[in-house]
Amino acid sequence: MNLIYKTAADTVLLLKKLLSKRKHRKKYTRDELPLRSELFSSEQMKQHGKNLAGLHQLTGKKATERLLERLHENEEVLIETTRQLTAVVKENNPIAPAEEWLLDNFYLIEENVRTSKRHLSRGFSRELPWLASGPSAGLPRVYDIAQDIISHGDGRVDLENLVSFVTAYQSVSCLKLGELWAIPIMLRLALIENLRRIGTRIMADVADRARANYWADQMVDVAARDPKSLVLTIADMARSDPPLLTSFVAEFVRRLQGKSPALALPLSWIEQRLSESHITIEQMIQAGNQQLAADQASVSNSIGSLRFLTTMDWREFVETMSVVEKVLREDPSDVYIRMDFATRDHYRHVIEKIAKNSLLFERDVAELAIEMAREAVSAKTGDERMTHVGFYLIDKGLPELEKRARMRLSLSEIVKRMAGRVPLLLYLGGIILITLLLSGYLLIMVRESGLPSWIMLPAA
Repeated sequence: MNLIYKTAADTVLLLKKLLSKRKHRKKYTRDELPLRSELFSSEQMKQHGKNLAGLHQLTGKKATERLLERLHENEEVLIETTRQLTAVVKENNPIAPAEEWLLDNFYLIEENVRTSKRHLSRGFSRELPWLASGPSAGLPRVYDIAQDIISHGDGRVDLENLVSFVTAYQSVSCLKLGELWAIPIMLRLALIENLRRIGTRIMADVADRARANYWADQMVDVAARDPKSLVLTIADMARSDPPLLTSFVAEFVRRLQGKSPALALPLSWIEQRLSESHITIEQMIQAGNQQLAADQASVSNSIGSLRFLTTMDWREFVETMSVVEKVLREDPSDVYIRMDFATRDHYRHVIEKIAKNSLLFERDVAELAIEMAREAVSAKTGDERMTHVGFYLIDKGLPELEKRARMRLSLSEIVKRMAGRVPLLLYLGGIILITLLLSGYLLIMVRESGLPSWIMLPAA
């Protein structure tokens, strides 16, 4: 896009603004590329899901929480990106389509950042399985899944591709219930990460275009006043070592091409410098146009995906994808499938808790509960409750299920259960214990003060 600045003074002012925030300079680099890999069809997504599941190796160690810190940093960068783009627009300078998309939809990005912060507590991701190796080592497995979906969809997430990918992945390795519930938040984080990476490139491009316009203004001014001195201005530009990247070259050429014959000299200098890398101006401009188009597609897709995540019914998605749900629907009493969502979800959380404190997977615990219900059917106990899987999840059959699953009870859980069984005994015992401790403390105080011990008799 041809950025035409009204005066050299405007260009200098904008350039100073873009370069003044030194603390952000490290973030505005092109080192981190957007999450953009080969675009996959639905069938390719399925195959990739299987391949990725085979590659993932999990670790039992708890890694350091990094996602929340990265989210804060991404928010900071995107806010600064928007601030700088707003400054460009206020100068009445056009912006690229991707930049316009980012600016117009920043409210939606902010909304999703707030949602992510609300759900991503410091302990949230620590409860998820972490990857032991690969580029995403030390990050939750489900976050790597989200990044791959974003990467091979160019930022586009829809229900069909999401279901296909997760189904294919689980045909090799099952995801935990917590991971399924974490998919929307991880997709948000990956999309925000993608927008941040594009945002840093945008800001680097804006700064490069500002430099190009600054030097173009200098060339036009000198060519009009003293064409013979143009070579000195070119030398000044050469000493400043401008970035001969697509954004700088394209803007510089557009500003000077077809103008005064004297301006052919700085264009020749650009051509000469590029030829050292075996690149022509035309190739550079074409590459720049392709990048602008790619960035526009990625930003628009990512924004659209953020909207999709907001409207998606994630309860239905989790139940559809959950292997635990599929097992529980085999309840021999057929009661489970007629229950409301809240009750079914409670059952699944019980299974999740048992699996977390045993050596079994969640699916194994669910199958064990169904097996116990089927045993009750075969035994013809006469108690229909025992044929319902819920009897072993929230009723009297729970201790037996925990025993078969070899569930390890924590000390707090043991105390909690004892309190439920003998609440009066624990209540009275607590009162007696506190009374004894208080009496002992008072007795010690009396003895240390030199008073006779019988003075405590009235208190007793």
